[in-house]
Amino acid sequence: MVNRIPFGVDEWYHCFTRGVDKRRTFQSTSDYKRFLQILYLSNSDQATQRSNFLTMQHEKILSQKRGQPLVSIGAYCIMPNHFHILLQEIKEGGIARFMQKVGISYAMYFNIKNQRIGNLFVKPFRSRHIADDQYLRYVAQYIHLNPAELFDRNWKSAGAKNIQKMDADLRKYPYSSLYDYYEVVRPERSILSPQAMDVISDDLPSLASVLAEAAEYYSEIKLV
Repeated sequence: MVNRIPFGVDEWYHCFTRGVDKRRTFQSTSDYKRFLQILYLSNSDQATQRSNFLTMQHEKILSQKRGQPLVSIGAYCIMPNHFHILLQEIKEGGIARFMQKVGISYAMYFNIKNQRIGNLFVKPFRSRHIADDQYLRYVAQYIHLNPAELFDRNWKSAGAKNIQKMDADLRKYPYSSLYDYYEVVRPERSILSPQAMDVISDDLPSLASVLAEAAEYYSEIKLV
């Protein structure tokens, strides 16, 4: 069962939410890139306006100096109508503040672009506590498996038809941190905490080995 339990400093949580009315919240490459930029810029104890970087290239934005981080980000995946982030609370109130900054910033961008008003994501966001490092690694891979439904709609119920192809497709999905765990150097790696990556990458289970467990895991945390 998924609850919004109080966050504890140094503890890890799987945080997620979806668009209101199951709305598609990421409609173009520029939307996904904007959200990646917001993930990076929002992880700061200082106020940062994404609009300050309107003419700056994506790669440059992801290398800008920030204040002290609010959270450690261990993994993420952005899907067409929802997103998942693996977060460690490193200062009291950090996760709540970070998620609020992310949600408000992206909603403002999306609403202006699409001439709409109101909430974009279901509130409050949902979270699940992760009790130990071994489980942390599995949850990171569960998050990375989310795009599997884009390649095989029935994988959760029927299993992946071709695990080798699924693995290759997932590694190419650009809006997930899986890229960064397989030594592909890219600007988006700056979103992740190096310390978190060290912990998670140590004995990281293969995607194939967690396919069955992932289906069961997501049956327990259905997005509502």
